Amino acid sequence: MKNLVLKLLMILVISIFIFTSCSEGESINDTEATIEDETIALVEADDVLNDVDSLVDDLWWSIDDSVAGKSDGNKDPFLSCMIKTRVEEGETTIITLDFGSDCTLPFQNVVLSGKIIMEYIRDMENKTRTIRYTYDDFYYNDLKIEGVTRVAKTSENENGFREITRNFDVKIIWPSSKFITRKGTKVRELIEGYETRGNWGDNVFSITGSWVSTFKNGIVLTATIVNPLIRKTACRFIVSGTIEKQKNERFGTLDFGDGTCDNVAIFTNDDGEEIEIVLRKRRRK
Repeated sequence: MKNLVLKLLMILVISIFIFTSCSEGESINDTEATIEDETIALVEADDVLNDVDSLVDDLWWSIDDSVAGKSDGNKDPFLSCMIKTRVEEGETTIITLDFGSDCTLPFQNVVLSGKIIMEYIRDMENKTRTIRYTYDDFYYNDLKIEGVTRVAKTSENENGFREITRNFDVKIIWPSSKFITRKGTKVRELIEGYETRGNWGDNVFSITGSWVSTFKNGIVLTATIVNPLIRKTACRFIVSGTIEKQKNERFGTLDFGDGTCDNVAIFTNDDGEEIEIVLRKRRRK
């Protein structure tokens, strides 16, 4: 009986941090979902946005070279299924990343479709450039992403690294019409791989920030990165760092490890109980 009570308590504590699983027809408060499935669903939502942010950031550093001063319709050498176009209207530049209907990312089993539109004011003397991103019928596998992201890109910060500050107000929509909206700020610093421009495989990023997520049924969750997340382009998963998640007076911490590339994270609730979470790679249905 004691073990049963403990298990029920753990389910209650973890459930305040989760939203719907990825299968159609499940609800946020589905009591049949396991602790592991619910926590993985939350991490996967973060992962989708991290993947899209990483892709756009990586592509941006090649856009200045591969698009500037050239005709429309350029294909990226590292992502040939995507076409980049550029339109200049006065001092404003608009760049469209067109992924078509079936563009598979290298190193990942992820298919993109639709467009990401980037708009900014040209200022060659300023080291920081502010860009407005919008999404045009854009899908990450079967998840649709909508909204606006404003990004300040600095070619060299006080540490001598490239830095990107992202303010976002986006929405992720599941095939079942479930959704989550997310508002917040992230700062992403390229701490390794700067010298090998154009080679994504050796890039290492440090990510900080905080955000608020609102689910379809009104549940609100806050998340704060308390130790920088380290993301290696060569690894599918975040390799280290911690995020604190809070709903009302309850909280928990997700720890991504010691730098090893693996699919394991540790969730610790506010009673000090630890649960090992095996992260699954999301696949297109």
